[in-house]
Amino acid sequence: MAEISHSLASRSAKARAGIFGDIRAALKPMRTEGAAATVVDDRIARHPRNLVPARANLPQPEQVALFIAKATEVMTSVERVASASDVPKAIADYLKGKNLAPELRLAPDPRLSAIPWDRQPTLALTSGHARDRDATSVTGAVAGIAETGTLMMMSGPGAPITLNFMPDNHIVIMDPSRIVGSYEDGWDVARTRDGGAMPRAVNFITGPSRTADIEQQLQLGAHGPRNLHIILVDQLDRGDQGPSESDGSSA
Repeated sequence: MAEISHSLASRSAKARAGIFGDIRAALKPMRTEGAAATVVDDRIARHPRNLVPARANLPQPEQVALFIAKATEVMTSVERVASASDVPKAIADYLKGKNLAPELRLAPDPRLSAIPWDRQPTLALTSGHARDRDATSVTGAVAGIAETGTLMMMSGPGAPITLNFMPDNHIVIMDPSRIVGSYEDGWDVARTRDGGAMPRAVNFITGPSRTADIEQQLQLGAHGPRNLHIILVDQLDRGDQGPSESDGSSA
């Protein structure tokens, strides 16, 4: 019996050694040593681009128009307002039109905090990461990708990732100057933030969450919000709140 056990153990060891040997042989060309390491380091440093669709190679105002068109195609609603002072009313009107409670969970983003929310006292605001009971979140975005109508989101202290996925309704407030042509342009924007340091998570969001896995019937809200609404706010990043529509002032 001892001889049989020893024989089985020996065969098992040889089989294991053979498997690991095959893995090492397969990985050998992938080892980043010498010239191979130089090639990898060079590619990381230069960020070379692949083939980029020409449809987004447009002047920035036309990229904004393309972004709106593409976002609308994927069931995203988009509106544009003149200043940050118009945002509270725009959101209140949106919630009323959807028959949603006037309760918002805001990202702790200084640009959002600077919006004059008191112009719509019916809105109930809280700030922080998403909770189970939060129906509507409000966040910013790092960039908008014109070629597909996609939002680029990056996690951070002012951008809890849970706000992108947990609430049923997601409202994104963004300056149209953040809209770029391609995904590659979006990554260029990301690399200029925080000295080029990447966050823990980068999300690309194209329209509300949806699936047609079951009997090819489209279902919204399968893995995230069932409604995505984008408000483009002119001059938002410059801190210009502008005149209020309700006070009758003019620029």
